[in-house]
Amino acid sequence: MHILLTGSSGWLGRFLAPLLRAEGHAVTGLDIAPGADTDVIGSVADRALVDRVFAERGIDAVIHGGALHKPDIARYPAQAFVDVNVAGTLNLLEAAARAGHDRFVFTSTTSLMISQTIRDEAGEAATWLDEDSGPIEPRNIYGVTKLAAEQLCRLAWLNDGLNCVVLRTSRFFPEEDDTHRGLSGENMKANELLHRRLTAEDAARAHLCALEKAPEIGFDVFIVSAPTPFARADCAALKADARAVIARHFPDAPELYRARGWELPASIGRIYDAARAERRLGFRCETGFEEVLDALRTGRPLPFAHDPAYVSPKEPTGAA
Repeated sequence: MHILLTGSSGWLGRFLAPLLRAEGHAVTGLDIAPGADTDVIGSVADRALVDRVFAERGIDAVIHGGALHKPDIARYPAQAFVDVNVAGTLNLLEAAARAGHDRFVFTSTTSLMISQTIRDEAGEAATWLDEDSGPIEPRNIYGVTKLAAEQLCRLAWLNDGLNCVVLRTSRFFPEEDDTHRGLSGENMKANELLHRRLTAEDAARAHLCALEKAPEIGFDVFIVSAPTPFARADCAALKADARAVIARHFPDAPELYRARGWELPASIGRIYDAARAERRLGFRCETGFEEVLDALRTGRPLPFAHDPAYVSPKEPTGAA
């Protein structure tokens, strides 16, 4: 197939474009910033550009990973999020439907599931989050626009028969967290693989799987995150004493962390459950917390990327 990949210069795009080509697909990359896998410079919000790409490139399917993200809230007005994340998604869906496509993959985010109440973690137990959790009350413009785009995908399936798979990915950015700096970046990423992170490589693999399975799925939304070792029954204990729960699942984790100079989380406030993706898509992340511990045991490199200097290519200091 000839795939239109939006966001091709971004962090996901640099892993996904080569994977698609390795599977025999042709790829046209569309991004507002130049990059090794970007053929067309421009915005999905530009309807004329989107239509021209479809007309000239012979596109067979779309993976829509391009978006403004949560850190962009400090740099862009709310209208830009609506233009790119909502109107841009609509432009692509309508072009795909007109072209008679049978599959569309949309990169969404678990962030839209986090209300202010969940973020504040004020309860006595961790919040267990799966695709049926709700009500969904996004706490910022990023979440609001990604949820709206998900609903546009649902309507494209209902009204136009366009098979759409929505992937709510948890964290896989390589840079430092933009709000929490209590731990080193590597320590924090390792901890998050217990309950709210995946690697960029696994995110790319999930998109390839969704592309292949979309015609048999029709429409569905999937959380994509490293498999958590925890169960719903652990939620109260995870909030009160996460270290004890982790040690029960991974007896040598405390010593391995001490040797590295790291800290296990004292409390965990939310857990993403990716079991539905495993059941319906047949997808399971290859890298999780056990792989981190194995790297610590053997002295091998950590199985995830950490780059404090990473800047999105769309920003002036991150341009290629």
